[in-house]
Amino acid sequence: MKRSVLRASEIGAFLYCKRAWWYQRQGLVSENESAMLEGTFTHQAHARTVLAARLLRLLGWALLAAALMAVAVGLTLTVLN
Repeated sequence: MKRSVLRASEIGAFLYCKRAWWYQRQGLVSENESAMLEGTFTHQAHARTVLAARLLRLLGWALLAAALMAVAVGLTLTVLN
């Protein structure tokens, strides 16, 4: 009996859609490759947008922390003088 390696991505494909996994194992090509490729590009663009939003939020928090530290230093210097 010939055993083949079952990859983690195949398990994911099987859990998502058993028929699509079977077609893939048979070497059959999907008829909607262009739609799938467009979906991949859309997901990649969304991922870039989410990353940019996270970086901007991090920058916002850093600027807020810097402003609070500047206020604290300013108040400390005012009290000491």
